[in-house]
Amino acid sequence: MAEDEVLKVGALTVSDRASRGEYEDRSGPAIEKWLEGALITPFEVERRLVPDEFDEIAEAIVELVDQAGCQLVLTTGGTGPARRDVTPEATLSVADREMPGFGERMRQISLQYVPTAILSRQVGALRGQSLIVNLPGSPKSIAEILDELFASIPYCIELMDGPFVDTDPEVVKAFRPKKKS
Repeated sequence: MAEDEVLKVGALTVSDRASRGEYEDRSGPAIEKWLEGALITPFEVERRLVPDEFDEIAEAIVELVDQAGCQLVLTTGGTGPARRDVTPEATLSVADREMPGFGERMRQISLQYVPTAILSRQVGALRGQSLIVNLPGSPKSIAEILDELFASIPYCIELMDGPFVDTDPEVVKAFRPKKKS
């Protein structure tokens, strides 16, 4: 892939109340705002908003990856223990492979801030040449997690033949292994 290729990011908010218009979606815009501050390379965001419904979540992920061509899909919401929280299951149902380190790391990061992070069921997974990461629903938590987790995302995207993604090191420094000479 060319280094000047634009990164396509899907921002999928999962919320019954926001999807019904009972309140404004603040999580999807929080993802976009974080990316605007963190990424140096060009990117586009495709936003979607769906209720906590298994089929609608799965369909939105498939559409973002397969039709919209997103190399990264960041979901927000639906990762807790409530009965309607089915984002991880919907994600895994359309994934080719799970990336367990992402869920482990997100809970590790969140535990620095709240003891209830152990209730989170976030996952990371791959579909085709796309990385899917389930973030929490709170804008504050989204930023806390991305501030640390995103360091590994650019290299993961590159390993899947995606575009070169560079970050502002003042926000998060993208990690890449040193090349052997």
